[in-house]
Amino acid sequence: MDLQRPAADGERRSDDSLTAALTNAVIGVMKEYVGRGPTKGRAYVRDDVVVVILGETLTKAERTLVRDGKAERVLAVRQDFQRTMRDALVEEVERLTGRTVIAFMSDNHIEPELACEIFLLEPTRGKAPG
Repeated sequence: MDLQRPAADGERRSDDSLTAALTNAVIGVMKEYVGRGPTKGRAYVRDDVVVVILGETLTKAERTLVRDGKAERVLAVRQDFQRTMRDALVEEVERLTGRTVIAFMSDNHIEPELACEIFLLEPTRGKAPG
């Protein structure tokens, strides 16, 4: 999977401005809450779904715990952070897409070191979800 480095603040965006903005927003929220954000990411938008895949997500302390055989503990704490960050992540996606998020799902994977944030948007008028 080829994840991109996030765009620098103030960098002029191309036609992929929404996906770049979504990637940067999710990384920014994570950095604000955890103290260090993922160093790679890519957002995908299709119809009523926004998926943000993140790479290099773990802190140095979390990597140390993983090496010490405590990967399950790291994943449990990450789930706690994701629940805590939920409102801020949803707010950013709604602000950037101009649409209401009706569901948010999130998970982490240790090897390879990835995270996935999924946002389901309220269907546009006349469309059923899914």
